[in-house]
Amino acid sequence: MKIGVIGGGAWGTALAQVCASDGEPVLLWAREEDVVAGINDRHENSLFLPGIALSPLVHATANVGALAGLEALLVVTPAQHLRAVLGALGAVKIPLVLCAKGIEAASCALMSEVAAEVQPEAPIAVLSGPTFAHEVAAGLPTAITLACEDKNVGAALSQRLARPTFRPYVSTDVIGAEIGGAVKNVLAIACGVVEGRALGQNARAALISRGFAEMSRFGLARGARAETLSGLSGLGDLVLTCSSTSSRNFSLGKAIGEGGDAKTLLADRRTVAEGAFTAPVLAEAARKAGIDMPITDAVCALLEGASAAEVVGNLLARPLRSEH
Repeated sequence: MKIGVIGGGAWGTALAQVCASDGEPVLLWAREEDVVAGINDRHENSLFLPGIALSPLVHATANVGALAGLEALLVVTPAQHLRAVLGALGAVKIPLVLCAKGIEAASCALMSEVAAEVQPEAPIAVLSGPTFAHEVAAGLPTAITLACEDKNVGAALSQRLARPTFRPYVSTDVIGAEIGGAVKNVLAIACGVVEGRALGQNARAALISRGFAEMSRFGLARGARAETLSGLSGLGDLVLTCSSTSSRNFSLGKAIGEGGDAKTLLADRRTVAEGAFTAPVLAEAARKAGIDMPITDAVCALLEGASAAEVVGNLLARPLRSEH
């Protein structure tokens, strides 16, 4: 299966490295000319994935037309740009593996819903789970969810992507895999605030647990399966991104907790903290559905400029209630 990657950030580059590790060439499309030149001339992406020597079988292009003739595409663009990127491809019928984690702000649509609208003839899959790009690119052990409603397509993609240290677990629950990835980004910002304010490990564990309850309430209401939400693409990804500054969302929350202004922090970042875009959309969707998501609402308040001390205080002052 000839495979290509759309998106030259850290995660797209890491996935291209994985796909090339079986000796098959991989074509990566990137907007940035310096990324394309670095990959082709020096076998490195010093802008987004420094310190990783890339396989010479990873080739880069800035010409989206060069992707024609491939048999599957890993789409690794920021969630808010997915619609435009897929539209630029022209009509395709090959599998599109969505690797962005988020909800489209303008429509409140999940990535699979956006892809189905823009590319109605393409089989859609979702790749999501606990993954830091630099560890994947370095060949460290990783397990991930590959969700596709078409079992045959899912099995074929799994065989193409699987490596001794990169294990895709196949699922047919596309919605569950997407919701886990989108919601955990928002919760990771909250956990970063806990770190930034030095509130302790007890607080972080409590936030992860109560955050997972929010993820579950929202996911089940949207048709996700409970076992997906408690698996790699849900709870697994939540635990990872709520525990390390390698997470862009966690590091954003940490900086806010340390006193930084959210708007200034976001303006200064080259890489995208998807949770900042997802939080208000998620909160609005939850309100419309009557789903209680206080941690998500708290993150929205932080992003709008409320002080971390005030937001944490309001959460701790909520009325006592039963756990379930």
